[in-house]
Amino acid sequence: MTLPAENSGKRVPCEKCPLRKRPVFRPFEPEELAFISRFKTGELSVDRGATVLVEGANSAHLYTVLSGWGFRYKLLPDGRRQILNYAMPGDLIGLQGSLMEEMSHSVEALSPMLLCVFERDQLYELYRKHPGLAYDITWLASREEQMLDENLLSVGRRTALERAAYLIAFIAGRASAVGLDSSHPLEIPITQQHVADTLGLSLVHTNKTLRKLVQRRLISWQERGCVVRDIDGLLDVAGWEGMSETVRPLL
Repeated sequence: MTLPAENSGKRVPCEKCPLRKRPVFRPFEPEELAFISRFKTGELSVDRGATVLVEGANSAHLYTVLSGWGFRYKLLPDGRRQILNYAMPGDLIGLQGSLMEEMSHSVEALSPMLLCVFERDQLYELYRKHPGLAYDITWLASREEQMLDENLLSVGRRTALERAAYLIAFIAGRASAVGLDSSHPLEIPITQQHVADTLGLSLVHTNKTLRKLVQRRLISWQERGCVVRDIDGLLDVAGWEGMSETVRPLL
């Protein structure tokens, strides 16, 4: 297990955050932006494969993903892994550890990541003095619950082919909303093992299932991960309309 590097200092001021230019994120009121700028203590650079947060740990920080990809997961005692969700720019991670004293899942970097670092102790001031930001955190937690509901439905009731199509369309849709689709076609930095651990399938079954999507020219696999060729085709196979992306908060 590789832990991330130490806090590298504040290199990206909140006032110049590149994510705020994206239409998917709501604008801040001036006093909110001033508070968030004080709330943020710096950035954390994380290498691919590094563990950002560890299940059972009590972290003094919470983070917003500024760039890069990660995933949340849980382990059984024998090492079997269940991936719960994927973290992308704009996502808040570590809130659970801040409010419930310890993390019940871990977070690992799928690619090099840059995280905005916030002191957990300042969270209480946010709730007391900035109800708009407190609502934002509640909204983000509710959105995470919504995504987990969709994922659980998929794992529980969709066929293996439908599950795989749903998962890749789900990740691709979220990535597109936050500007991670600048490469055409979109490349998702996941392996077939990541897919298997998300869908609850064996690696052999996952390989056979993904091969069917490749044969339909909906996806392809390269050394760096999964390439999305036809997201509408994936949605059709999954029998899913996709998640509607509304304007959402960004801390």
